[in-house]
Amino acid sequence: MENQQSFSSSFTDKPEKAGGLTSLTSTLKHIVQSQQPATNIKNLMKANKDKGFDCPGCAWGDQKEGLLQFCENGAKAIAWESTSKMVDAQFFAEHSVTKLLKQSDYWLEYQGRLTEPMQYNAESDHYQPISWDNAFALIAKHLTALSTPNEAEFYTSGRASNEVAYLYQLFGRLYGTNNFPDCSNMCHEASGVALKESIGIGKGTVVLEDFYQADAIFVFGQNPGTNHPRMMNALRKAARNNCKIVTFNNLKEVALERFASPQDPVELLTPSATTISHAYFTPKLGGDMAAVRGIVKAIIALNKGALDNNRASIFAEEFIEQHCQNLEQYLTVVEQTSWQKIEQQSGLSQEQLEQAANIYVQADSVICTWAMGITQHKHSVATIQEITNLQLLCGNIGKPGAGLCPVRGHSNVQGNRTMGINENAPLEFLNTLTDYLDIDIPKQPGHNVYHALNALLKKQSKVLVCLGGNIAQAAPDSEQTYQALRNTELNVQISTKLNRSHLMVGKNALILPCLGRTEIDRKTNGEQFITVEDTFSMVHASQGNVEPLTTLLKSEVDIVAHIAQHTLGSDKIDWLALASDYSRIRSMISDTIPGFDNFEEKLNDVGGFYLGNSARNLQWHNHSGKAQFSAAQLPTDILSDNVANNAERNGIDKQQIFTLQSMRSHDQYNTTIYGMNDRYRGVSGERKVLFINPKDAARLKLIDGDKVDITAIWDDNQTRCVHDFIIRCYDIPRSNLAAYYPETNPLVALDSVGDKSFTPTSKSIAVILSKVTDNRII
Repeated sequence: MENQQSFSSSFTDKPEKAGGLTSLTSTLKHIVQSQQPATNIKNLMKANKDKGFDCPGCAWGDQKEGLLQFCENGAKAIAWESTSKMVDAQFFAEHSVTKLLKQSDYWLEYQGRLTEPMQYNAESDHYQPISWDNAFALIAKHLTALSTPNEAEFYTSGRASNEVAYLYQLFGRLYGTNNFPDCSNMCHEASGVALKESIGIGKGTVVLEDFYQADAIFVFGQNPGTNHPRMMNALRKAARNNCKIVTFNNLKEVALERFASPQDPVELLTPSATTISHAYFTPKLGGDMAAVRGIVKAIIALNKGALDNNRASIFAEEFIEQHCQNLEQYLTVVEQTSWQKIEQQSGLSQEQLEQAANIYVQADSVICTWAMGITQHKHSVATIQEITNLQLLCGNIGKPGAGLCPVRGHSNVQGNRTMGINENAPLEFLNTLTDYLDIDIPKQPGHNVYHALNALLKKQSKVLVCLGGNIAQAAPDSEQTYQALRNTELNVQISTKLNRSHLMVGKNALILPCLGRTEIDRKTNGEQFITVEDTFSMVHASQGNVEPLTTLLKSEVDIVAHIAQHTLGSDKIDWLALASDYSRIRSMISDTIPGFDNFEEKLNDVGGFYLGNSARNLQWHNHSGKAQFSAAQLPTDILSDNVANNAERNGIDKQQIFTLQSMRSHDQYNTTIYGMNDRYRGVSGERKVLFINPKDAARLKLIDGDKVDITAIWDDNQTRCVHDFIIRCYDIPRSNLAAYYPETNPLVALDSVGDKSFTPTSKSIAVILSKVTDNRII
């Protein structure tokens, strides 16, 4: 199709360090490509600063000192959104939806900012302009025509502010449903479920300063150099403070080996860099629970040796006695777990895990941190609880430099949950809303993403409203997800940029363009600011500082308020009054959500304020009032029984089956593709790449540049296959593979979800490979 950019594929050696000068030049390239470099240089000086705006990228916390508070990927996110390119009525007149569907995700978002509300016309297959009032009236018409409010789905992206998230959930609940699927259902849901059960709160227990006080940091299943680069500065500072960083990651990631801070002149301009990981282990996909179990088993042996030699116990016996339950049951399960099982499942040797255990016990304060490499497996909840067991055993919760740290994705995904974006919100919160508003609030659980997509597939739900995000590409099982969206009677997308979710049109569809984080949100009584919560439970203000690209853009708060006004009227709540002054929303938050008392005043503090954490204060708000050791057995197999059943029925040799993980490239944030390169893995100009161990490649008679088709194994009589992926030999364990998403999302069955969490198992996909003959990239 016209305007489709072409790229030349090539592989190079993995660089010797991450960050440094190449990070700076990449940042400058994206600023220039935005076509308004002066504006974006101004934006970068305001990013993550007091009286500035919160970066629309990751949720990592902000330092309070330093001139520059952005990273390479944050700069990409800012420049990508703050662009002079426009997707307007003329664009949609020239491009039908059918033609747009043929374009790549990169191309779609590269076209620029959405500038005016648009409605899909099925007869012409084009989006056409619609007035804001008519758009709001159309949404209200569809919502009020439903047989039950539970036929509507209200999806939320993690970039939504506290103010709009609170307003959104308030509208949905007054409308009559708890159907609040959101992006956290697909990433860190397992963290929330696991931690809530074990320590009584679904959030991490550390603050940023703890990283500078830790004696050891154990990093599980994450690649911060690509996914949250500002974390690298914290790890670099910790490493330079002689903190021992121990990494467990399926692939060798250069940023966790050697990192050069772009803010350090020596590391910027010379080959020098800081060694990050004291020890680096590459477990098999899904083997982290077994690895942690091995560390605990080794610590138990060390503790026995200490006691036998009349030395102090390694266990935090006083802490355990006062604060914990179920230790004996857990120790029994560990005792019954053989080293053979641990080694087989983790892919690591007893010697390696004993090395990690020795580092752990020699540290007085330890942080355990993890991301989606841990949370997107069938047994993710049990894995996170195993990590929690380790921390409880040695008392590494509730003291400086120690604790649990799930590293969240989008910049307010944690704040959304705090504001009530939760399909199964605590009854206490729902009762508070009921009493505060003197309006009955529905109490029955609603739909998460898994249940919402299934309801849309069965046409039990009919209207989908998306507050940001790109659910079409974020969700698994792409063809099923696409069909779910196409089944809608109305698909509403509140967005800044064009993406594939806009193209999965049902009977009717709307695109509602909103302001970006960098833009001034001006009302009759002055400029507004919003608030966000970072991964450390710090809440702070964010305020755009550049003029909106067009006068037709509305804030997310405005859009949600107008939808509510048209649907419910203003008898119970004056929605438009709330939208005219966001302090009124914050007043309601202050009255109904714990920790937000004196909300407005607290925001005057530089860096915002800390919400607090009950587990950090050694208060356990779970059913028992104590921290719980989880006595779960290791899984029988990393892959689901469904996989074994399918393989046996179809005569697939177990030796043919690989475990695939989907992941991001360096030129990517979540579903947003900034470019076609993955600099830290030596890939340029290509995204359909399959990373494989060289010995596995040799066994299959494959070399770099060969192409393969990848077929998933799942027992539901559906064929899930992606084609023409280029082989890239890489440092990854045998029988494991890696490739980028959303390109590999079609392989993840919708029903393949984590136990208790319903999170897609995107890091443990059973697949087989078939070589594409006579088709090779040189």
